[in-house]
Amino acid sequence: MITEKKRKLFLVLLISSSVLVISLTFYFYQLFFSPNTMVDSDRVYMLKIPSNAVFKTVSNQLYDDRVINDAISFAFVSKVLGYQDDVKPGLYKIEPKMNNLALVKMLRSGAQVPVKVTFNNVRTKEDLAEKITANLEVTPEQFLGMLQDSVYIRKFDFEEETIMSMFIPNTYEFWWNTSPEALFDRMYREYQTFWTEERKQKAQAMGLSLKEVSTLASIVQAESQKSDERPKIAGVYLNRMKIGMALQADPTLVYATGDFTLKRILNIHKEIDSPYNTYKYTGLPPGPINLPDINSLNAVLNAESHDFLYFCAKEDFSGYHAFASNYTDHMANARRYQAALNAAKIF
Repeated sequence: MITEKKRKLFLVLLISSSVLVISLTFYFYQLFFSPNTMVDSDRVYMLKIPSNAVFKTVSNQLYDDRVINDAISFAFVSKVLGYQDDVKPGLYKIEPKMNNLALVKMLRSGAQVPVKVTFNNVRTKEDLAEKITANLEVTPEQFLGMLQDSVYIRKFDFEEETIMSMFIPNTYEFWWNTSPEALFDRMYREYQTFWTEERKQKAQAMGLSLKEVSTLASIVQAESQKSDERPKIAGVYLNRMKIGMALQADPTLVYATGDFTLKRILNIHKEIDSPYNTYKYTGLPPGPINLPDINSLNAVLNAESHDFLYFCAKEDFSGYHAFASNYTDHMANARRYQAALNAAKIF
């Protein structure tokens, strides 16, 4: 009789234990493997984890933005996998219906997605700082401070006037949390990559340093939006430099005034006392007046060989220019253009 009772008790305990084990197993399975991100949505969420963020910051952001349904299960799995004490900053792509295991493993491994950084049509350091940091954690103010730090930029062999030429306009991929220092280092490597031995030899053959090529390219770029015309314009300026003639480049005067809305250069502007006044001072200005793109740099390196010394915008406002090898022909071209400006009431 006693034996029968023991056997029944054992069976009850066994069944109870089995149910408990199965229940716990199912519960823990759900914690790890049940969908927990945007279960009622098909949207993708881009999570930005700032540098020095802690786990609570991440968890609160995910829950407040309704990315995770169950913050407790996310916290539990994060604790078990050691993520709570090993938060990695960056940009992470969270897909809908991810389970906690997949989500935590991704965040713990630091498997962030890169961002694209594009900058072009840049006039000033402030413009560059805004555009290059648009998709990054670093702020424009932080980056601008480094651009203006004469001691820091000297390590790259640039000065405040020439540092802009280190940045080659293009589209690059970065990690979102790239530091300002790492951003500078990467741009310097891209600069070195651009300046191949072939390009260096072309610059040397023209008697120009790499920085001078960038400065001239910035003027050429400001003179014409027509890429097919830029090598010819570059040739004009090189011809002037060969004979010691002032460049007389209107875009440098615009840069000297700081008023980029100027549509027409007047004689009064030519009296500005600035090293960027290429009517008053011969040779190239101290540095680029904008950020020359690859097309403009190549235009200088592959400048056309001709005898033109002058060029003037065409009176049809097509964006192209009329070229001349003597002053008389140039003045005829200039009068036609000035008449067109007057007719269009551009003063």
